[in-house]
This record gives sequence, C-alpha cells and structure tokens, in this order.
Amino acid sequence: MTSAHDTDPALDPDDIGSRLDPVLARSWLLVNGAQPTRFQQAAHSRADIVVLDIEDAVAPKDKNVARENVRSWLADGNNDEWVRINGFGTQWWADDLEVLSTVPLGGIMLAMVESVDHVTETAKRLPGVPIVALVETARGLERIGEIASAKGTFRLAFGIGDFRRDTGFGENPTTLAYARSRFTIAAKAAHLPSAIDGPTVGSTALKLTEATAVSVEFGMTGKICLTPDQCRAVNEGLSPTHEQISWAREFFAEFERDGGEIRNGSDLPRISRATKILELARAYGIHLDAEYDDPDHMPAPSDTYHY
Repeated sequence: MTSAHDTDPALDPDDIGSRLDPVLARSWLLVNGAQPTRFQQAAHSRADIVVLDIEDAVAPKDKNVARENVRSWLADGNNDEWVRINGFGTQWWADDLEVLSTVPLGGIMLAMVESVDHVTETAKRLPGVPIVALVETARGLERIGEIASAKGTFRLAFGIGDFRRDTGFGENPTTLAYARSRFTIAAKAAHLPSAIDGPTVGSTALKLTEATAVSVEFGMTGKICLTPDQCRAVNEGLSPTHEQISWAREFFAEFERDGGEIRNGSDLPRISRATKILELARAYGIHLDAEYDDPDHMPAPSDTYHY
C-alpha cells in the first residue's frame, strides 16, 4: 500500500496512530466518502476508529460515487475501516450493504436507527459484522432499550445534531442530560460497551475538552470526531487521568501492605475501579511503572470498558 508520505507530505511521521479494539475505542472519526483524498490522512490520524461516511456527509447526487470510493479503498485489503451507511428504509440502504458485502471492513455505523428491525435486517445482510446503532430521533430514544438488546447491536451512538433537529432541544449539556443517561443505562443493561457520544461541531480546543468531560460525566466512553485534529483531545479526555492512575497505584500498594485481604465493604468496589483504571491505561498505552503492573489485578476482558 502507498505510504502516507507518498500521498501527503504534510503528515508527521511521528504522529501516526493505530486502530484500537472497538470495544475500547474512544475517538470515532467520520470521513466524507465523497472525498477519497482524505482517507489516507484519516488512516494515519490519532483516531481509534476511522468511519468512512456515505450518509450525512454526502449529497444524494454523490452517493454512488462515495460508495464506490469506499469500496475501492476497502478492497485494497490493507484497510479495515468502518463505514457509516444510510438508514434502513432509505433508497440507498440496500445498495450500501450489497456493495460492502464484497469487501473486508471493520464494522458498520447504521444511521437513523429507530427500531430493532433496522439493526436485525442490516445484520442479516452482513452476518458477523459489528453494528454501531446511531440513534438520532425521539422515536429511536424511546426504543433505545430494545435497540441495545437487538441481535447485531455492538455499541450505541448518540446522533446529537439530528436529535436536536428532531426535538428542538438546545445544546446545553443539562438539556441533553436525560438523553445521554438513557444511552448509558440502555448500554449497561444490554451488556454492551458504553455508548459513543455525538460530535462537537466547530469547537475550540477548550470547548472540545469541556464537551468530552461531559461525555465522561454521563458514563460515555467514546465520542464521534469530525476532523483528525479532534482525536487527540478526545482520546486524552476519555482516558484515565494521571490522578486516577496514581490513585489506583496507591490503593493497590496500600492494599498489599495490609496483607492483600478484604478489610471492609468498600474494598471490593475500589478494587474493581482500580483494576479498570489500570487496564484501560495499559490498553491506551499510558505508561505504567512495573512496580504496579500486577497481572493479578487484571479485570476480565468484558469488564474493561467502564471506569
């Protein structure tokens, strides 16, 4: 495959990211499928997951071209990006799935999910492919528990822009608190990884940091990004902080000094929280001192996406 530096001399050779397990993925970068010159830059960004977008970002007249751009990119065999496809019931949904069934891909982000059928019918046409259900309307939110439990749903994602257009809500975090809470509770109840929050549009660095902190406050562990330069801030904001890591290390040091036995009712919850923090730090490549890198305190893999 052509290297990034053959196609884009502006890319920093020391700033090439790598994809992360989608269970743990923080930054989900949307890339316009009608602009294939952006694919390589996205692939070498700090995004945990790259999502080639043939839905909202693409005008109806450009859908076929965008779909072919994505097919060609994925057919290379060295790319395993995800694709955001058009919603169930649109004139493009079936064609999207037919084309994507012929190439390898990481997964599907399904737009405008409003019922279980939207997910299950998609899963039938792409068996074994993980599906992020993008819920973007009041109707979808009212059925979010069922959608989360649908066969084929891998994670939930909050389509904030369309949700606000549908409901008339503003962008204040307090206004959207109920909706975000529903996402987190539905994901947890269905034993899914935590939900992916929607993007922050036209953000300054400070606004993006504040928005990511809101995601954390509501238990969401992923966030959609609109440009490659948003990924670093989102990854940092959705990773364990140095203070949390220090607390986890100090807790285990104290616990071992006291004999490594449960002392009171608060120890088990603190052990669980500390192990999750340290496992996430390992997964995200945050440096850990060998003294505290204790495999005996590693949590089960299915328990690493909440902290």
